[in-house]
Amino acid sequence: MPETLISALDELEKIYAAAKRDRTFQMQLEYYLREYAGRPTPLYPARNLSRRLGKARIYLKREDLLHTGAHKINNTLGQILLTLRMGKKRVIAETGAGQHGVATATVAALFGLKCDVYMGAEDVERQALNVFRMKLLGARVIPVTSGSQTLKDAINEAMRDWVTNVKTTHYIIGSVVGPHPFPMIVRDFQSVIGKEAKKQVKFIEDRLPDYLVACVGGGSNAMGLFHPFLNDKKVKMIGVEAAGKGLSSGEHSATLGKGKVGILHGSKSNILEDAFGQVKIAYSISAGLDYPGTGPEHTYFKDIGRASYVSVTDKEALEGFKLLSQTEGIIPALESSHAVAYLKKLAPKVKKNSIIVVCISGRGDKDVEIAQRELGL
Repeated sequence: MPETLISALDELEKIYAAAKRDRTFQMQLEYYLREYAGRPTPLYPARNLSRRLGKARIYLKREDLLHTGAHKINNTLGQILLTLRMGKKRVIAETGAGQHGVATATVAALFGLKCDVYMGAEDVERQALNVFRMKLLGARVIPVTSGSQTLKDAINEAMRDWVTNVKTTHYIIGSVVGPHPFPMIVRDFQSVIGKEAKKQVKFIEDRLPDYLVACVGGGSNAMGLFHPFLNDKKVKMIGVEAAGKGLSSGEHSATLGKGKVGILHGSKSNILEDAFGQVKIAYSISAGLDYPGTGPEHTYFKDIGRASYVSVTDKEALEGFKLLSQTEGIIPALESSHAVAYLKKLAPKVKKNSIIVVCISGRGDKDVEIAQRELGL
């Protein structure tokens, strides 16, 4: 990372370590997660979907029911409280699908802080609803026109801003990516997903699930679900990446499946790069998954064999989008639709009455125009 940011990262690490030990901070975070965001979220038995796919009992962890419509609020509430502890008056964020931008703008409005959100120009076009929501919440949305004009480039610009304004500004990174301590902080704040799911499935089924399934771009919702089950060796973890137009097409975001280890945005993880070490442009129909890297802890989980990573195409994700909508009356985000789509491959192969917990990381309101165009409905 640039030398200018090292002191800020050191400060953040110390502030976070103190906050973890501070019962008042933990109680404050629990209060806002419960009373403002709407936790705990349900673990819903998807009986129609289970019958359709056969064999497995499928449960949906309903992060889509949170305030702002996605899991991102878990992390932004935690990080805004850290911002207040540091005495900073401005926050910045990057966003792809817009959900992290909306969640950041939301908590900035709640606590009266200035907020700027960097968003790739292409994503500004395809996520117009979330752009309006951010502006309505009082944030300034800054389109990024460099590179692929998507998430990677939004992070680049946010980093440049942070270097310039580090004394007054905190950068609320939205996924388990970037330099330490961000992957750890975001993982910890998102682990509420897995902690709740673990208690809920034990209460309902009197045992742990056999499989956990979640979509992976940067990977915060997946890591949030997976991490509390890390030492439960019998629980299989499956991350679902975006295969885009097909792995052989070169237009995909399957960094764990097709990438190799490299450095991106201050962390060492699997990334998509060419023969000269240059970062490739990632692609997905889902604006939240087209990132050419992934969280370093996901790469670690893959390397030690604790989790497996698969991918589904745009076409399959759209089928998943339609499948959950028509079986359960739940319209998932296109990101989450990748996880739903993989169930069509997984469910027929498992033992009868296997329990599968799927993270529905966000709702699909933001994606209906894309889906309508692609599905022709």
